[in-house]
Amino acid sequence: MRCHQVDYEIIGHDMQMVEVELDPGETVVAEAGAMNYLEDGIEFGTKMGDGSDPDQGFLGKLFSAGKRVISGESLFMTHFTNQGAGKKRVAFAAPFPGSIIPVNMAEIGETLFCQKDSFLCAALGTRIDIAFQRRLGTGFFGGEGFILEKLQGDGMAFIHAGGTVVKKQLRGETLRVDTGCITAFTGNIDYDIQMVKGLKSMFFGGEGLFIATLSGHGTVWLQSLPFSRLADRIIAHAPSAGGKSQGEGSILGGIGRMAGGK
Repeated sequence: MRCHQVDYEIIGHDMQMVEVELDPGETVVAEAGAMNYLEDGIEFGTKMGDGSDPDQGFLGKLFSAGKRVISGESLFMTHFTNQGAGKKRVAFAAPFPGSIIPVNMAEIGETLFCQKDSFLCAALGTRIDIAFQRRLGTGFFGGEGFILEKLQGDGMAFIHAGGTVVKKQLRGETLRVDTGCITAFTGNIDYDIQMVKGLKSMFFGGEGLFIATLSGHGTVWLQSLPFSRLADRIIAHAPSAGGKSQGEGSILGGIGRMAGGK
């Protein structure tokens, strides 16, 4: 099954959304809860599976959905179909600040690996699966990179990155990256995890014990602010339960909180 050929528009700058234009009969598949608004004439329904294989039986759909549950994703996906007479639009946005990356799958070899929380939506016909990393080191120490989502198809797919997006084109080089900063990479990129050298770097460098390596020929998309890093910073600065914050600009900081009995 070939993918539906949808049109789109990216709206906004720092906190973007994507507005997908559907011709009559066209469908876009999205993660549950990603939709912002839709025009009259677009019908949506929650289904088990991405719809890439219309002949797939119930057990096949259940197996595919089960793998998504293992990765922490929803058991179901939402299908939005234009049942009207003319062109209609539906918009999607991610739940945290960042940028949306449109990817024409036909131009990158029809395979894309992305962080499991990065996928936003794609044209019907795109196969959305998960990929377990085969290497022992990658599996145990890859952090966010242990389980990746694998997209296959020849249509448009949209992924989300936190903060600023950096696009790197590798031509036989090797790029070393914090595991959480990888948003996506094309299917011909080799992905691995290496241990940081030196005891001081390991325990006092603040970058973790392991770092991802990407090598080969292809495209890599990086994000400047992974959600995990943003969440850690929010938690670190949140007041204790039942307490009051000293204020964002307080020069007392932790001393002020200690004096207040926190």
